[in-house]
Amino acid sequence: MDVQQEAPTGTLDTRVLRTTFGAFATGVTVVTVGGAAPHGMTANSFTSVSLDPPLVSVCVERQAIMHASLTDAGVFGVSVLSARQEAVARHFANRHRPLGRQQFDAVDWLPGERTGAPLIAGSLAHFECRVWRRYDGGDHTIFLGELLAAGGSVAPGDALLFLAGRFHALEPVPTEAPR
Repeated sequence: MDVQQEAPTGTLDTRVLRTTFGAFATGVTVVTVGGAAPHGMTANSFTSVSLDPPLVSVCVERQAIMHASLTDAGVFGVSVLSARQEAVARHFANRHRPLGRQQFDAVDWLPGERTGAPLIAGSLAHFECRVWRRYDGGDHTIFLGELLAAGGSVAPGDALLFLAGRFHALEPVPTEAPR
């Protein structure tokens, strides 16, 4: 059954909106900052923006600890999680995990060479970025990051996805018809 909602007053039911947004599958990342107060956050609002200059974006809720961390640090890392890393995604989404360096004790990670931000070991890809611009995004800030370094470690097709409020593994679809 299709659910359609109109907003003559400019407001939408947030439950309906969350469900509707959830129809779009996204990859799952962990965004991190290093330094004296390292912090990590699971994020599915990450995307490539530009090749020239090389830019990515991540959206962070203004009330999140990561918002202040990103603003203060000015540099950050992004780890694109593989299907085998759902526990990592859940760990960095847990608001009750330890903060500071202790939150990284539960995962394998390595410091980014350019930023020092923790990068999750075994991820599909790693990015190290400098905050290039920030834009108002309602209850979020859209951070554009200029790439300082990028690399990968695991073959594509093994991505962790988020769809309809749940984690899913990406299963490759054959590109040729079976014979």
